[in-house]
Amino acid sequence: MNYQNATLPESAELAGSTKLMNQETVVPGILKKHLAPKGKWGHLVVESGSLQYVWEDDADNILVADPGHPIVIYPERYHHVVITGPVEFVVKFYASSAESVGSMLPFYAPNP
Repeated sequence: MNYQNATLPESAELAGSTKLMNQETVVPGILKKHLAPKGKWGHLVVESGSLQYVWEDDADNILVADPGHPIVIYPERYHHVVITGPVEFVVKFYASSAESVGSMLPFYAPNP
């Protein structure tokens, strides 16, 4: 299994959150190609179960998110979620300065 090993920028400030979702209440848009806008980061946190996370520009490298392995969602990079079974999760949204995006360049690869 592939897990992501990334952290939010130090300057990230919580700006909002989805409600707790599960395989039946997931917002349909999350299952389709979408992105976080410039300066906005996401943090997908699984409370129970697991799901798959796919970067559109690296679709062969499917990441697994579970209670011990959250996903940091980079701004301006297309992605989608795949529900693989029973799961409960939330997506928290953070605002951060462009300076922080620059500090993440080894991990940050926007989709052109």
